[in-house]
Amino acid sequence: MDSYVIQVNGHGDHGPVLDVHLSTNGNSLSLGKVKGRKPRWAVRASEMSKKTFNPVRAIVDSMKVEPNPKKAMISLSLGDPTVFGNLPTNDEVTQAVKEVLDSGRYNGYAPSVGYKSCREAVAAYYSCPEAPLQAQDVILTSGCSQAIELALAVLANPGQNILVPRPGFSLYKTLALSMGIEVKLYNLLPEKSWEIDLKHLESLIDEKTACLIVNNPSNPCGSVFSKSHLQKILAVASRQCVPILADEIYGDMVFADWKYEPIATLSTSVPILSCGGLAKRWLVPGWRMGWILIHDRRDIFGNEIRDGLLRLSQRILGPCTIVQGALEHILDRTPPEFYHNTLSILKSNADLCYAALSAIPGLHPVQPAGAMYLMVGIEMEHFPEFENDVEFTERLISEQSVFCLPATCFEYPNFFRVVITVPEEMILEACSRIQEFCEMHYQGAEGAQDIECDK
Repeated sequence: MDSYVIQVNGHGDHGPVLDVHLSTNGNSLSLGKVKGRKPRWAVRASEMSKKTFNPVRAIVDSMKVEPNPKKAMISLSLGDPTVFGNLPTNDEVTQAVKEVLDSGRYNGYAPSVGYKSCREAVAAYYSCPEAPLQAQDVILTSGCSQAIELALAVLANPGQNILVPRPGFSLYKTLALSMGIEVKLYNLLPEKSWEIDLKHLESLIDEKTACLIVNNPSNPCGSVFSKSHLQKILAVASRQCVPILADEIYGDMVFADWKYEPIATLSTSVPILSCGGLAKRWLVPGWRMGWILIHDRRDIFGNEIRDGLLRLSQRILGPCTIVQGALEHILDRTPPEFYHNTLSILKSNADLCYAALSAIPGLHPVQPAGAMYLMVGIEMEHFPEFENDVEFTERLISEQSVFCLPATCFEYPNFFRVVITVPEEMILEACSRIQEFCEMHYQGAEGAQDIECDK
């Protein structure tokens, strides 16, 4: 039987050499000595990491500005309803987690898509005759952000494109570009309460379009689409055979006189991946519990998309098991008054903010109908000392210690976003400071022209 012997020899101060001998039926054949390569460090960041870019962080981190030390900082920038403590979650929600923790039954690994009983609870909560759901139609995820990531990853390949709202949540673009997926931005119309420009939307669709993202209710706009508008969106998707990724994390967070319509309840022909979670409605964003609801009544996704989601979910073995175990209790026992109280506070703040900012020359807020935000247009021609919304908001921080996000973060310059989850007295104080700031810098037509001539 032939034998092969490979020897690695090092001699004294010399580096190792590779001494190769082949022994065939007892006859040794030397192939000579080959010097080994000299090791060197060559650690580089991956191409995916280089393509990952969060415009909000990039813009905010570049705003090297100090607030006015004479005024306490009021931050209206972060979409986290827990920051100020005025919007605690319900006792039933926290009690559910305490009971699960004490039981010791949810400390191990769960299936990557989530425990079946927990998926059944989510399916039962969201199922309705117009859009029925079963456990196999639910994938539990680490927050709604991961739900969106998995949905994008299963629907789109590198080189394809997705349709994203402008203004829109920056995560869509961040995730897509990191995956090598092109982003096409379709316009929302502020004069129509941020409805989609449907002609513009449809004009962007081509043979490489993998999906359409619909965010309703909207971050950053606080808008809520009517049933008729959603039907028109679905008509475009059906006509062009483009599936929908529905970001519905703010579902049911809608003010009085408006109604939230889950988009999947309005179509049997368009396949939809609906992404949601506990973060906003239950006021626990840090618990990282989200889900994907698969609506595919004509079996267009088929097994391929479902199997793809299963495989993708196996990369991190699913979301927190403690919160999974509490899901059924949270969904079934949170009292309706909790939701109503949250919406009452948000609507009151939205009305106060809208009324106050509407009275300020040079600003044009757009009345929100839900979620936790409103967008404010800036008549930049009346603030000629500022180049754009980023400079406007920077100076608002340095002079008045009020921090609002410039809407350049959402691909929509010359607006800024206000978060309305802060306590009422802070909303009023912030609006008062914004008024003082605008009165200080506002220039009428003649004043603005004089400044332009001086430049």
